Amino acid sequence: MTDADPDGPSVDDLAEIEREMPLIDAEVLLLDAQITILCAEPAPSDLDWQRVRRARKRVLREARALLATRATASRGTRVA
Repeated sequence: MTDADPDGPSVDDLAEIEREMPLIDAEVLLLDAQITILCAEPAPSDLDWQRVRRARKRVLREARALLATRATASRGTRVA
């Protein structure tokens, strides 16, 4: 897609999606771990629960990193 396509994402939109990809990937891994817990027969193992905890921590880490990046970028673009 090009910038001239009004129905498609802009270059800035695509760049923002790219910045968010580590968080999106972490959220997908968490969802996968949660599905494993729900589908475990007869019950989730300790390893399954550990996987959920590890994935949850990764989501939080990636969210903090993204917020820090956005905060830094917004401070750099302020007009005095």
